Amino acid sequence: MTEALAAAVAEIRACRLCAEELPLGPRPVLTLSPRTRLLVVGQAPSATVHRSGIPFDSRSGDRLRDWLGIGMGEFLGNDRLGFMPMGFCYTGRNPAGGDNPPARICAPTWHPGLRRLLPDLELTLLIGRYAQAYYLGKQGKASLTGTVAAWRDYLPHFLPLPHPSWRNSGWLAGNPWFGQEVLPELRGQVIRLLGLSASVR
Repeated sequence: MTEALAAAVAEIRACRLCAEELPLGPRPVLTLSPRTRLLVVGQAPSATVHRSGIPFDSRSGDRLRDWLGIGMGEFLGNDRLGFMPMGFCYTGRNPAGGDNPPARICAPTWHPGLRRLLPDLELTLLIGRYAQAYYLGKQGKASLTGTVAAWRDYLPHFLPLPHPSWRNSGWLAGNPWFGQEVLPELRGQVIRLLGLSASVR
């Protein structure tokens, strides 16, 4: 890791900007390398990820790995793949049973500087509406479905995806085009950017 990137990551891991609002206290979770070519921008760590410190260490992660077409070894061990959520810390649960939104201060404070330290970055996966709203702005559509359906409009820099939460199984069942059109493109990009063979799995 370059000295500048290492210093930035260390500063984030010591961040206490919203410590008083976090039910389990701060534990920023991110994984970056100067060789990062494919960046995953999700929502915020779950309670499980907070405990382990491992990005997408959850059932949602199982589905995401399936979408990417890679196993856990490549998911965690390929330094061309990075993880930088919209909020680095777990923010708790809401009354509806899902996780709270990521802290609003997090991405504006840290993302721009971190991205400047990733010279090889080519494609960012925008997982869920928070990442899409932040990165796409007015170029995003009125709904997550509309934004994901317009995925071709955002290449080569961004690829919007729904959240891989199992709570979204109904959305996936109702939008079969996602598996038919988006996943083949996603898996092709993964093979190219991570330097894998087509038979990685």
